Amino acid sequence: MCTLVLSRRPGHDWPILIAANRDEMAGRPWKAPARHWPDRPEVTAGLDELAQGSWLGMNDHGVVAAILNRVGTLGPAPGKRSRGELVLDALDHADADQAAQALADLDGRAWRPFNMIVADNRDAFWAKSDGTGLVHINTIPPGLHMISAMDLDDSASPRLAAYLPRFRAAPLPDPDHGDWQAWQALMADGGAGSDTEETAAMCFLRPSGFGTVSSSLIALPGMNSEQKPLWLFAPGPPDKSLYSIT
Repeated sequence: MCTLVLSRRPGHDWPILIAANRDEMAGRPWKAPARHWPDRPEVTAGLDELAQGSWLGMNDHGVVAAILNRVGTLGPAPGKRSRGELVLDALDHADADQAAQALADLDGRAWRPFNMIVADNRDAFWAKSDGTGLVHINTIPPGLHMISAMDLDDSASPRLAAYLPRFRAAPLPDPDHGDWQAWQALMADGGAGSDTEETAAMCFLRPSGFGTVSSSLIALPGMNSEQKPLWLFAPGPPDKSLYSIT
């Protein structure tokens, strides 16, 4: 399972701040975020080389989309489409609300269950599919939120129970001065990691080879800002890899 942290501050110079760790089998091939799709020249995203989709991306309009598996649904399944294609489909839209509406019109039975986050500098949405039909769209309110393999801000998740209070107590990043220190430390934290499906650690590696393989820090500027969106990417576990601008 992956983990995403989102701070939403309407009216702020940086209304959306995101941190995301990707958890995957170490041997699954991927490429760092770039413009990998000639038919989607406005999209920058990480490339899953097996399924040709993505786990996290951004388009030139400032829309961010991320996909997360729900509990017990890691990996592909016969007859199901790749969830990574949903990120690319969402990034075909110029606004997060348009992308969210397109997700609401889907038949979720075509994919294994998923959580999805779609945001721009005006709106943020959580799309939830249990794989039985409807994709439920929920507006994310202002404040700091987390999601992994369960529901948004769900304390039944050991990881969210351990880290959501710590993120809410931590200083928020200051993109203007390049200060992501508090979030970087939390994203790299090994916590009480264990070989369980929903481990209480932000950064971990199981004996099976499943663990945290990369990390992202994203900031979206306000509508009237002259700043550009910022994406810092660590091409490995954030306790061992440095972040650099994508």
